[in-house]
Amino acid sequence: MNWLNSEAFALLGQHIIWSDMIGNILGLVALALGWRRSLLTWPAQFVSGLVLFTAFYGHLTGSAGKQVVVMAVAAYGWWQWQRGKGRGDDGRITVRFATWTERAALAGAAAAGTVAVALLFEAHPSLSWDPWPDAYIFVGTVVAMYAQARGMVEFWLAWLLVDLVGVPLNFANGYAFSGFVYIIYGALVLSGLRDWWLRSRRMSQPTLEGAPA
Repeated sequence: MNWLNSEAFALLGQHIIWSDMIGNILGLVALALGWRRSLLTWPAQFVSGLVLFTAFYGHLTGSAGKQVVVMAVAAYGWWQWQRGKGRGDDGRITVRFATWTERAALAGAAAAGTVAVALLFEAHPSLSWDPWPDAYIFVGTVVAMYAQARGMVEFWLAWLLVDLVGVPLNFANGYAFSGFVYIIYGALVLSGLRDWWLRSRRMSQPTLEGAPA
């Protein structure tokens, strides 16, 4: 699979490698499917992680290990959405706002996880090229995927916070394609946030007896 780490093309002086391009395109597709609340979002995320794992395995142990966690969370998301499908009026997963307790738990897990993973990366430099931002993006991604698996609107906000660091970091480290994809992620996140926000508000409003459906 060495071809995954070879150059696909050059753009504006940046060298785009196959794994970076394929993995991020699949991630973009997964996010778009998540906006539509399609169960296929999880296989797309799993395959994206598998492509990046294959590219990193053998020379970037830390990056490969992170993709294993991403694939595990994708499998959990598939299981959760399989259990919950059909509960909405359109036969798809129901979305909702998280409770304040859940929000506090997500924020606490993100903060504690970032510190713990960053310290691990610092203790083992071969695991990461930039410990603190890398830990922030990795933990933020896992938290966002978990919130998505639970059908929480706040998962879009978690992705937005990841994007705010991911875009400049990828450009600064020469991953131009990832940087461009993160910009598109941002536009999809805002659209998806609006859709899930309005949908969850409609679902939370009681239907008056005799009112048209």
